[in-house]
Amino acid sequence: MTNVIEIERLRKSYRRRGETTVAVDGLDLTVPEGGVYGFLGPNGSGKTTTIRCVLGLARPTKGVVRLLGRPVPEGLRDAVRRTGAIVETPALFPTITARENLRLLASVDRIGRRRVDEVLEIVGLPDRADDLVKRYSLGMKQRLGLAAALLKDPDLLMLDEPANGLDPAGMREVRQLLRQLADDGRTVFVSSHILAEIESTCDRVAILAKGRLVTHGTVEEVISTAGHRASVLVKVDDLDLGMWALRDARFVTEQVNDELRVDVPPERAAEVTRVLAAAGQWVTELRPDRFSLEDVFLELTSASDVSGAELEEVVV
Repeated sequence: MTNVIEIERLRKSYRRRGETTVAVDGLDLTVPEGGVYGFLGPNGSGKTTTIRCVLGLARPTKGVVRLLGRPVPEGLRDAVRRTGAIVETPALFPTITARENLRLLASVDRIGRRRVDEVLEIVGLPDRADDLVKRYSLGMKQRLGLAAALLKDPDLLMLDEPANGLDPAGMREVRQLLRQLADDGRTVFVSSHILAEIESTCDRVAILAKGRLVTHGTVEEVISTAGHRASVLVKVDDLDLGMWALRDARFVTEQVNDELRVDVPPERAAEVTRVLAAAGQWVTELRPDRFSLEDVFLELTSASDVSGAELEEVVV
């Protein structure tokens, strides 16, 4: 499998007010071609700094970076032709239309107007393309930023917090778009702190803490490292009656969405089934209560020093 990003022993330090701060500390990371790759970490963990080093926007103190097989910064000119990126807030002109913004950007790379119309269609903005950008919602501005990143028809998209500040509807739009772009054959590398969105969108993830890689792999592999809780999730027709029956049988039980969480090891699940059956409640689903990506993330980064959140802006 071809790798689109290769990072070896990356270190980035800088001085501020006479003190040296290490933003990225010996990071090794390989991103394979294809799918959506989530890049996670608390504020100040080095995510944006790493992205800027990969894109040649910041010079590493030490280490080796390759983008699409090209060394950075020496081969960056060739690599960026096949790379689209949004780092922090997309730079847009609010007093002109979305179409005019894209045509202006396209003219820099000698990209024709047909491509502008194509990317507007991809991100779902053809009907609002002639509205002034200042009238756009935050979600629409994010989609327009993605359209700008797609102008070169890149093989790789690098997106730093693309759903930041969006409402649930906007997050869903961005999630669906990222999956669509990956399904079309691109690699999408996305930095985010919205764990539920990453879990439902990404194929693979890497988690950073204090500028170091703490785990990586497919989403299922990363979650499986935490195993299962000592509880099971149960679905029955009448949640209130089911919860009453289980509590009456001295099982610690709570409702979680449309399920009951019962504090009992999975190997004792048959006891739960018998109690519910005696109460006339037939189990339609019973499964071990697994950890979520958010649970794993918090466990792995709980010891991290996140007091330097404001330093991320200085580093980049």
